[in-house]
Amino acid sequence: MKRLFTSILLLSGVLASTTNFAQSSPPQIQFDSVKNFLKLPPNVYFGEVAGIAVNSKKHVFVFSRSGNPGPAYAARAAQLFEFGADGKFIREIGKDLYAWSFAHTVRVDAKDNIWVTDKGSDMVIRFNPKGEVTMVIGRKQEASDEDTEPLKHPKPPLPAEDGRFRQVTDVTWDPAGNIFISDGYINSRVAKLDPNGKWLKSWGDRGDKEGQFNTPHSIAADAQGNIYVADRFNRRIQVFDSEGNFLRSLVINVPFDKTIKPVIGNPLDPNATQGTQSPGAPWAICITPGPNPVLFSSDAYPGRIYKLSLQGEVLGVIGEGGRQLKQFGWIHEIACPSEKEIYVAELLNWRAQKLLLH
Repeated sequence: MKRLFTSILLLSGVLASTTNFAQSSPPQIQFDSVKNFLKLPPNVYFGEVAGIAVNSKKHVFVFSRSGNPGPAYAARAAQLFEFGADGKFIREIGKDLYAWSFAHTVRVDAKDNIWVTDKGSDMVIRFNPKGEVTMVIGRKQEASDEDTEPLKHPKPPLPAEDGRFRQVTDVTWDPAGNIFISDGYINSRVAKLDPNGKWLKSWGDRGDKEGQFNTPHSIAADAQGNIYVADRFNRRIQVFDSEGNFLRSLVINVPFDKTIKPVIGNPLDPNATQGTQSPGAPWAICITPGPNPVLFSSDAYPGRIYKLSLQGEVLGVIGEGGRQLKQFGWIHEIACPSEKEIYVAELLNWRAQKLLLH
C-alpha cells in the first residue's frame, strides 16, 4: 500500500522534535470548474494571472501581468481588476499606478481593503474599498538613477534593510491587524509592521534550517495569529507565532505518477527534496476562515492543489497539471473563502479558475 509521510517539526520549549504522519494516499477530491466565470470587457486581456483574492461581497480581484511600457528598466506588467460575484467586470483599480511593475499577489483584509505586492517595484500598496491608495510600504528604484536596473541575486545576499524589500512576494495579517510581509526572492525573511504601518521587526535569512528561508513565496495567518510561510525552494511550509518563534514545519509528500512531465520545461527529478519545482514545493497557500479551518497549498510539479489540516496532515488532492479546464499551469495564488469554494490564479494559462469542491 502506498503510504504518505508528512513531516512535522514541533517546537517544545527550545527543543524541536520530528513527528511523522503515516497514512494511506489521500483521496482525490472531486470538483468542478466554473466555465468562463470571469468576463472581461472587449479588447481587455489577462496576461499571466499572478494574484487572486475575494472580499466579503464575493467580489473577485485579479492581479494580472499585463499593461503598458513604463518603468526604467523593463516593460510594466501589472493591472488590478475587480469583478462582481457573478464574474462580471466592474473596474480596473489603480490604472497607471506608480508602483505597477511586475504583479505578484493581491489580498483582501478583514475590512475589505485591497493589498497588492509588486515584485518589480518592491512595494506593498493598500487600497480602501473605493480603490483609493491608503498605505504605501517600501520604495521603488528611482528612474533617474543611472544604475537603476533589475536587482542582482548575490550569494550570499546583501544585508536586508528595514522598510525596504527586494522582490517582495506576499502579505497577510494577524487578528490584531499586524502586517506580515514575505520578502522574497532576494531577501529571505518575514517583516512585521503594526496596523499603522510602523516597522516592528523582521526574522529569517537565507538557508534551510529552522527559521531560515529560500524564496518565502506566500504567507497566511490563522485565527490564533500564527504565521504560515511557503518556503518554496526548501519545499516546506514553516509556521511561526506572531513574534517569529518557530513552531513547526509542514512537508508535503504525496505519491504521484513519476512518469508525468511538467507542463513546461524539461523533465524534472520526481524525487527532488529541494527546488522551486520539486514535488510538493508550496507556491501558494491559503487558510479558510471559520471554526474549522483548513490549509490549501499548490505546487508547480506535478501541478496539484493539496488540502491539509493546520498540523500538516494531507486530507485530499485536487486536479493535475495541464492546459485544459480543471487542470493547472503554475498556480501562483489561491483564494479560499470556504472549504468548498476556492479560486486559483495561473501563470502559464493566463487565467483564473473558480473551483467548486465536492
